[in-house]
Amino acid sequence: MKLRALLESAGLLVLAVALWWLSSHQQWVSKVFLPTPEAAAAALVEGLSGGELGAFTVATVQRMVLGWLLASVLGVALGALIGSSATARAWIGPTLEFLRPLPASAIMPLAISIFGLSSNMVLTVVGFGAMWPVLLATVHGLAQVHVRLREVSAGLQMSPTSFVFKVGLPNALPDILAGMRLSLTVALIVTVVGEMIASQAGLGQAILLAARSFRASELFAGVALLGAIGFASNCLLAVLERRLLAWQRP
Repeated sequence: MKLRALLESAGLLVLAVALWWLSSHQQWVSKVFLPTPEAAAAALVEGLSGGELGAFTVATVQRMVLGWLLASVLGVALGALIGSSATARAWIGPTLEFLRPLPASAIMPLAISIFGLSSNMVLTVVGFGAMWPVLLATVHGLAQVHVRLREVSAGLQMSPTSFVFKVGLPNALPDILAGMRLSLTVALIVTVVGEMIASQAGLGQAILLAARSFRASELFAGVALLGAIGFASNCLLAVLERRLLAWQRP
């Protein structure tokens, strides 16, 4: 079944590229806006081998990973605090519910006024935007701890901190890892938007400049790189998740 699914996915990708090739070569869409696949591939190879695309890719991945790590640490810490303490839920919950619906792009003007058009601004916004999936997953995982485990922990006179680290977080690990996978996707999106707005060197800025200059082949090369980064990072986290949750498999 896995082989069949892989072949079907590959076939769909080939079909999409064939449609792209036909549309560009038949001039259904002007080459100013839709380059040929060959031109996009050539721009990708040239940019990675002799141009700045490689350095831009490294800068984007670095910001994405740092923002994601910051979001993961904050999300797990706040989620554990809120999920394990009724007092914390009463004090912190309303504030978080006020902040949670805010899109990351909405706080960029505030971040710019504090940090300026800098990498720290982008990192802050990425951390804010990517934190919520991890936080909510952690709270949900701690809330799902079986009542018997809570009773046993109370019987053993475990402190709240010991309960969180020895019972709560291990029980919430599947939810946390799922939240971290979603968080990484959000981190990539917000990183690219932040680079466009703050004019920071990266794929976001490269794509924006290519679009403004009508360099469609370079634009498509940048978009293809972003897709490859998202796909590769998701695959790596999926492998890590399977290894960490091997105990769940029969």
